[in-house]
Amino acid sequence: MGIGARLLEIMNKKNLNTNELAIMIGVPPTTLYSMIKRDSNRVDIDLIIKIAHALDMSADEFLSGESFEKPNTLAAHFEGEDFTEEELKDIEDYVNFVKSKRSR
Repeated sequence: MGIGARLLEIMNKKNLNTNELAIMIGVPPTTLYSMIKRDSNRVDIDLIIKIAHALDMSADEFLSGESFEKPNTLAAHFEGEDFTEEELKDIEDYVNFVKSKRSR
């Protein structure tokens, strides 16, 4: 599947037509029509970025067809032997500082 076919597939899923997308990204509709018709794998990167942004996805997601979701959890694990007691206390204090900013 080329970029044009991928674009057409995503536009159909999002109920968007070529004219609407062209207006959103500031290009002539013929640019998108040509891209879809040729189904080329050679498209200007700036155009890919504009299209992906307008479709609310990253360029990687647009080109690969995969969804890259950002993780909702950030975790850290500290081994006691890797840090001194003082360093572990500093880390704990920093964690508490970050948590305290939630209520502001």
